[in-house]
Amino acid sequence: MIQPGVTGVWSVKDILAHLVAWEKLFLDWYHNGVQGCAPATTPVGMSHKAMDTLNQQIYEANQWRSLDDIIAEFHASYQQIVTVIETIPEGDLFVHGRFNWTGELTLVDYIAGNTCNHYAWAKSQIRKRAKHEASENKKNNDEKHAG
Repeated sequence: MIQPGVTGVWSVKDILAHLVAWEKLFLDWYHNGVQGCAPATTPVGMSHKAMDTLNQQIYEANQWRSLDDIIAEFHASYQQIVTVIETIPEGDLFVHGRFNWTGELTLVDYIAGNTCNHYAWAKSQIRKRAKHEASENKKNNDEKHAG
């Protein structure tokens, strides 16, 4: 869970911290939008380079944290985002431009991008790494028994 290399230099812990950070960003965007304020960091028009920089900052900010701390925050963040999503009026979910920060997308697009779609990405990265490790372990075991 803390071994680098799941995706780039990231470990499973780093991926979980990444998911938490993006859930928190969504919650900030949403709460600011409800209050009629502009969020400090907005996804609209964010370039890939800016997103990569933000992801690197998230990675660096969480390096010192323990796996247990990250897992606890992941569970808490998940519960918080589910609770907030359940309270969002249905009309707010599907109206284009309902919030300035959503640009041409709907709120539900951002919810999916910061929850289920992000979880699917994380799951695929972790599974790909686990499959690679299992293949390497099998290969090493086969080589030991062949010689």
